[in-house]
Amino acid sequence: MSLDKFKIGAQYAMPKHLISRLVGKLAAAQAGKLTTSLIKGFIKQYGIDMSEAKYEDPAHYKTFNEFFTRPLKEGLRPIAEDKNIIAHPVDGKISQLGDIVDDRLIQAKGHDFSLQELLGGDENVAAPFQGGKFATIYLAPKDYHRIHMPIAGKLRKMVYVPGDLFSVNPLTAENVPNLFARNERVVAIFDTEIGPLAMVLVGATIVASIETIWAGTVTPPAGKDVFTWDYPDNGHNQLILNKGDEMGRFKLGSTVILAWGSEVADFLDSEVAGTVTRMGTPFAKIKNKEEQSEAKETPADE
Repeated sequence: MSLDKFKIGAQYAMPKHLISRLVGKLAAAQAGKLTTSLIKGFIKQYGIDMSEAKYEDPAHYKTFNEFFTRPLKEGLRPIAEDKNIIAHPVDGKISQLGDIVDDRLIQAKGHDFSLQELLGGDENVAAPFQGGKFATIYLAPKDYHRIHMPIAGKLRKMVYVPGDLFSVNPLTAENVPNLFARNERVVAIFDTEIGPLAMVLVGATIVASIETIWAGTVTPPAGKDVFTWDYPDNGHNQLILNKGDEMGRFKLGSTVILAWGSEVADFLDSEVAGTVTRMGTPFAKIKNKEEQSEAKETPADE
């Protein structure tokens, strides 16, 4: 048996939720010198550039989680100001991107998965994104793990979808079918100038928690049912986030999947699978109203 096959087989066998929650407790513990030692080891292991961090000294962080979700120095990730540009929401690497065709998104060569299943199984939630675009961005352990808005939006819905906790690294994506639609995840749906925008925060092995800025920790604890929260369209309690605002964070690494509707925006030519991303840099260009109208009037086979 090859080493890769052994790694994949071990993921099926291991108690991933139990391991993840135990790691989560350790990551949240204020363990003094032990915490600092763990942080220093992690920095060395993954080659983390602490010169980017607001607080460079590992001893500043009381818990591993504080370190892992560390803020960056102010101004280090400027947000693309062009109103017609959709910005990268995270530091990471593009795994896949492209068209949503017949409810399917590409996971890896030989694997795809269902948009409707990814978003929690509700056909009405998935409908506005059919025929649109998607992008999957993988956050490695060394990356900045706060997630920001790629475009201004008003929060309309959040969905917690229970699931497994496979690793989401490239090896697993290439070998575990339906990976992103089988892992635990949090789906946020926003109203934006280009229509609905979905941001899916996918859990993974040893991800201690997924948080949003409006709900705090969404998971853990893990559940067995899909839960949905709706948010007001107007009034005092509506939540509007500007482009570049933080919307959530991972405590230990994972993946973000974006989706938007048909004929409203195209990825820049420079954005392809394997591209390293930096939060705030240009990702896609919004089509003007004339371009959108022309695209919708042109038959798909032309």
